[in-house]
Amino acid sequence: MKSYTGKTVEEALVAASEDSGTPVEELIYVLTDKTKGIFAKKVVVEVYDLSDVIKYAEDYVLSVVDNLGIESTVNTKLDDDIIRIVIDSTHNPILIGKNGKTLLALNELTKLAVCNHFHKRFRILLDVNGYKDSKYDRLARIARKCAHEVQRTKATYTFDPMPADERRAIHNACSGMPNIRTESVDAGTRRRVQIIYVD
Repeated sequence: MKSYTGKTVEEALVAASEDSGTPVEELIYVLTDKTKGIFAKKVVVEVYDLSDVIKYAEDYVLSVVDNLGIESTVNTKLDDDIIRIVIDSTHNPILIGKNGKTLLALNELTKLAVCNHFHKRFRILLDVNGYKDSKYDRLARIARKCAHEVQRTKATYTFDPMPADERRAIHNACSGMPNIRTESVDAGTRRRVQIIYVD
């Protein structure tokens, strides 16, 4: 983390961009000081790199889980532009919750905390000891089975609402299948995937 000063936020970010070689729109920063005087105005921004974001997300997850009285460790890797944090704890089923609802809520809280702190959206995906990977495999098998049925009947199949990462698993499982197209429909918590027959 480094601090940069300017008369405006834009001026401070340009200085940070020139110093780091990172385009302004890709900088991760926090406005830490905005001082106005009679003769001068000063703005200070702190510029971070992705490792700072990952550390913040890890610390947040560990603090939430620790407040639940559960001992845990985290292992993080960057996969494309997704920060994947795998939690291993003494009570994994509690962190997963029924149908993964607790894990989903913890994931949303972590994304909000990181976004609120850094004023930028990041793709963060939490998993508990391989739970999500197992679910993706199961969803992929179900999706391919449903797609074969759609090929046979030509009738559209609609899944129940699910999070974006699970919808992505269905899209990936069906991509490349002949006469099959997948599409996400509805919005918010009602967003779901349809498998559609195409000639």
